[in-house]
Amino acid sequence: MTDLEPYQDAVTIQRVLHHAKTIAIVGLSSNELRASYFVGYYLKRHGYRVIPVNPRESQILGETSYASLRDVPVPVDIVNVFRAPDALPGIARDAVAIRAGSLWCQFGVINEEGARIAEDGGVTVIMDRCLKVEHARYVGRMHWLGFNTQRITSVRSGLQ
Repeated sequence: MTDLEPYQDAVTIQRVLHHAKTIAIVGLSSNELRASYFVGYYLKRHGYRVIPVNPRESQILGETSYASLRDVPVPVDIVNVFRAPDALPGIARDAVAIRAGSLWCQFGVINEEGARIAEDGGVTVIMDRCLKVEHARYVGRMHWLGFNTQRITSVRSGLQ
């Protein structure tokens, strides 16, 4: 069992969120019902440049999809991973090769070897955390359903 505490540090998460502009999402799906699509849509809506990395797609969320991280033609601040844990070592090697700022592994994407590869290559690792949830938590857009309704939720009624 991996000790996840070093990979879930609140200060590190906030630093990564506040300094990132470009996020490559490995495993981003074009299926609107998939969690990766919802996260990508949310991040794009909140001002991040989202780059899909999925060899089975040519375009997702209006953006060109790349077959691998090494094909992405621009610098990447965060590599967000929606893949099985056993794929993480290869993705971590690619993240190091492209000099990504951080490797963000979604819920359940836990692989100690992948984390070690990224860290040894100078890439910050966040593991077993949802990028959308953490963004909402620290940027103040969290709602009990997991999204911002743009409505006031506590309204006084009948009080004089």
